[in-house]
Amino acid sequence: MDFQQLADVADKWCSNTPFDLIATEETERRMDFYADPGVSFYVLCPDNGCGDNFHVWSESEDCLPFLQLAQDYISSCGKKTLHEVLEKVFKSFRPLLGLPDVDDDAFEEYSADVEEEEPEADHQQMGVSQQ
Repeated sequence: MDFQQLADVADKWCSNTPFDLIATEETERRMDFYADPGVSFYVLCPDNGCGDNFHVWSESEDCLPFLQLAQDYISSCGKKTLHEVLEKVFKSFRPLLGLPDVDDDAFEEYSADVEEEEPEADHQQMGVSQQ
């Protein structure tokens, strides 16, 4: 994905969060974000065809510790999209933004899967066919 497309994704993401995309630098493939009260970070985007991952960092000492969750997520297995990275950063910064903490995404997805499967119905059918 070229840098302008990534910037468009970031811009759209900002419309649903307290963050603003305050600067983009195409040569460095860098995007800077800011939200009140003084929460800032930047994302370095990988080059097309390059095996690198996204990189998130903050020049603010207050913000940096909160990015650990997002940094761990990025370095975990599998390619991540910019939107996935930004969502993880947003989740990391929720306490700094004064927003309530949210449940872990993986737990929500797991719960949704369990509710949809309805294993009891399968067991009843098996019991009927065996009698």
